[in-house]
Amino acid sequence: MVIGKQLRDLRAAKGLSQCDIERRTGLLPCYVSRIENGRTVPSVETLKKLAAACEIPLWKIFYDGKAKPKPLPLRGARRESPKDTQFLARLSQMMIDMNQRDLHLLLHMAQGMARRSRASEGKKGAAEQSPRSR
Repeated sequence: MVIGKQLRDLRAAKGLSQCDIERRTGLLPCYVSRIENGRTVPSVETLKKLAAACEIPLWKIFYDGKAKPKPLPLRGARRESPKDTQFLARLSQMMIDMNQRDLHLLLHMAQGMARRSRASEGKKGAAEQSPRSR
């Protein structure tokens, strides 16, 4: 997929000109043209600006299908509920704006919580399985 062509098609579908994009983002029309013609590779920040200017979600820039793609299932034994999906989507949106240090801190905290949860579930399971002597 060529992102520039996808951006041009999405912009045109919204009835926006490159000058409209400039007014909404501050990106010069010549820069937008270079992106759309594949002569410049935009940063993620620029792609976010362009998606916002076209009033579309960022994923549409990378997806050329008609329907919204289905999220990939999480690996592991736990089944994902709609609430889990919404939570993970909100979390991933927030993570976009985090710096590397905060991302590592978040991961470290999540690992610690998962370890404690597994340990407490292991204790509960062992207590339930051990026969009580009377």
